[in-house]
Amino acid sequence: MNSTVATSNNLPTLIVIGNGMVGHHCVEQLIERGALAQYQIQVFSEEPLRAYDRVHLSEYFGGRDAESLALSGAELYQQPGVTLHLGIPVLEIDRERCEVITAQGCFSFDKLVLATGSYPFVPPIEGAEGHSRLVYRTLADLDTIRLAAKQATRGVVVGGGLLGLEAANALKSLGLEAHVVEFAPRLMPVQLDDHGGLALKAQIEALGVSVHLSRATQSISAGREFRYRMNFSGDEFLETDLIVFSAGIRPQDALARQCNLELGPRGGVAIDSQCR
Repeated sequence: MNSTVATSNNLPTLIVIGNGMVGHHCVEQLIERGALAQYQIQVFSEEPLRAYDRVHLSEYFGGRDAESLALSGAELYQQPGVTLHLGIPVLEIDRERCEVITAQGCFSFDKLVLATGSYPFVPPIEGAEGHSRLVYRTLADLDTIRLAAKQATRGVVVGGGLLGLEAANALKSLGLEAHVVEFAPRLMPVQLDDHGGLALKAQIEALGVSVHLSRATQSISAGREFRYRMNFSGDEFLETDLIVFSAGIRPQDALARQCNLELGPRGGVAIDSQCR
C-alpha cells in the first residue's frame, strides 16, 4: 500500500472513496473545474494501482501492462492539494464525526463522494471455491486466472454476456480449451433475440469456444478427468480445471449500509437528481 501525497493547506477536505473509472473521472473533472482552489482532495483506493481501463481489461492477457492501461499519468495525483491512498480501503464512515476510517487511521472530510462501484456476483453454488470460484473484474483477478491456467487444460466461464464471452476468449488466449455455460437459451439474452443469439453462438463456436445453453450449475464437485465437475440438472455435467464466473454485478454498497444511508430497492445508494 502507498500514498501519493501533496502538500496540505487549510482548505476544506473533499474525500473520494473509490479510484475506479468513475471515481477517477470525478477527480479529473473536479480538478479541471478548479476544485483545488476550494478543497484539498483525498482519494482512497482499495486496489494498489491507479485507476485503469476496465473496458480493455482483456488486453492485459495480450501483453499490455498495468501502466499502459492506466487512465492518466501519475502526475495527476501528484499535484499540490491531491492525495491518493492506494491499497487503503475505507472500512467505515462515521457520518456524525465526518470521518472515514481505514486501517491506517481516521481522515476527516467536509464533503464525501462515494464511487465504490460494483462487485462480481457469484451464485451461491455448493463447491464454488478456490479455482472453481474465479472472477473477471480486476487486474489482480486476471493475475489469479493466469496463474491458475498454468496448471490447467480446460476452463469454463459461467455467463454468456459480453464480459463472459471476453473472459472465454481470454482463457483460449492462455492456451486452454474454453467453454461458456449460460443459464438462458441464448447468448447475451438481455441484448439479443433468438435469431441474434443463434448468429452469435455460431460466431463464438467458430472461434473455438464451446457453448452450453440452458444450463444451470447445481453444484461443483471433484472431477474424474479434470479437476472439477460442474453438475447440471438432469444428471448432465461438464468437467474442467478452472471456473470463471461472469454472472453479473451487484452494487458495492457495504459502506452505505454500515453508515445507514438510504438504499435503493435493489441495493445501491438512493440519490436525488443531483446525485446527493
